[in-house]
Amino acid sequence: MKPPRSGILPVDKGPGVTSFQVVARLRRALRVAKAGHGGTLDPEATGVLPILVGEATKLMPYLGDLDKEYRAVVRLGVVTDTQDVSGTVLATREVPALSASAIAAVLDRFVGDVEQVPPMYSALHHEGKRLYEIARAGGTVERRPRRVRIHALALEAQAGGEITIRVHCGKGTYIRTLAADVGEALGCGAALARLVRTRVGPFGLDEAVPWADVCDASDGEALWRRLQPPDAALGAAPAVTLDAGQVRAFLHGQSIVAEPDGDGLVRVYDHEAAFLGVGVRRGGVVKPERLLHADPARPRVLPA
Repeated sequence: MKPPRSGILPVDKGPGVTSFQVVARLRRALRVAKAGHGGTLDPEATGVLPILVGEATKLMPYLGDLDKEYRAVVRLGVVTDTQDVSGTVLATREVPALSASAIAAVLDRFVGDVEQVPPMYSALHHEGKRLYEIARAGGTVERRPRRVRIHALALEAQAGGEITIRVHCGKGTYIRTLAADVGEALGCGAALARLVRTRVGPFGLDEAVPWADVCDASDGEALWRRLQPPDAALGAAPAVTLDAGQVRAFLHGQSIVAEPDGDGLVRVYDHEAAFLGVGVRRGGVVKPERLLHADPARPRVLPA
């Protein structure tokens, strides 16, 4: 009997499909009951979409907390209701002559902790409905600004009334809203034209399964071989190894005394290097937070 298989499959999502549709396709190809994604991409956006399979779905909240990188093409001089070029045009404006240094100076103003008003065309809830459902019905509601972190923002190219920017950001950042806000700061308005997510935490575009391979997968085993172990989602967290007695206690929800080497999330393993789950270390004590059925022993994923 084969041991249960689980892991994370970074996919380079193609355009024109929702994140849920990607999950459904892979659930059929891999013949698994449990699968989910680690961070929604808009249908027309492409790039890294980590798919969690089997027991690894328990780690979904931690993927949502990872930082991300994007390459965004921003069209200047146009304002739309969706903040991207697929929406209804609300205004067109003349684009002033903008030097690369002037654009870079504006981009610098958005680095750090910034306030964003979530777009109406988003999946946030309001009184039991998604905001995009309200927006499609012609409605609007007041949204409170949210604080997000932009780690880095750089101009990559400028041509034909569009600029290409690279964004390194924390969780909860709306790139469409960032594009619109940058456009307002430049004095001409802007809308997102194209978006590629190039990284989610440790998962980069260069290691993601090409969308064509996902679409053409007739044999799920080829995809299974591309799965990364569940602990890949926590590669930057310190590791704690337990002895046999500690393993039994940990798996029964009991806290374990461990080396007091900093506080925070830790990856927990047994003495054979099987990943047991996630713990929280406080003052030399590790408390179980999320348990997985132990996977077969394998090399650990170490911090980059």
